[in-house]
Amino acid sequence: MERIKRIVFVFLLSCVMFPLSALCEEADGSNACDYDWTPVMEAIIEVESGGNSRAVSGNSAGVMQITPVLVEQCNIIMKRRKIKKRYRLSDRFSVAKSKEMFLLIQSYFNPTNNVEKAIRMWNGGLHYNLKRTQRYFERVMSKLN
Repeated sequence: MERIKRIVFVFLLSCVMFPLSALCEEADGSNACDYDWTPVMEAIIEVESGGNSRAVSGNSAGVMQITPVLVEQCNIIMKRRKIKKRYRLSDRFSVAKSKEMFLLIQSYFNPTNNVEKAIRMWNGGLHYNLKRTQRYFERVMSKLN
């Protein structure tokens, strides 16, 4: 219960400090963050790191095991959207910033909010392979259900 309270607090604090809607705004003014990704993010966190914000595995780090390439991609998206904020590699260790990066990636590459695509893409990249991401997809879905 204490863990849930802490997660909710961090999420609410991040909403106050930096509105997530600014990250998700499309060029046409539409907002791609209307979908509630919280359960998916929590399931991914559980599978990726068990909730350990200091987890490191190879180039991946943080609760969502974010790679340097993903951080760079987020910064490219923000530059295209004319958002001045930029992420650093150290931001991977912040739960709130990791979630922001997840939302940013989904808003850009998954505007239809397809949960299966989101999960597989998080594991296998933009051009994921169904067979290679199947086990990961099943593990995340088991945490969702």
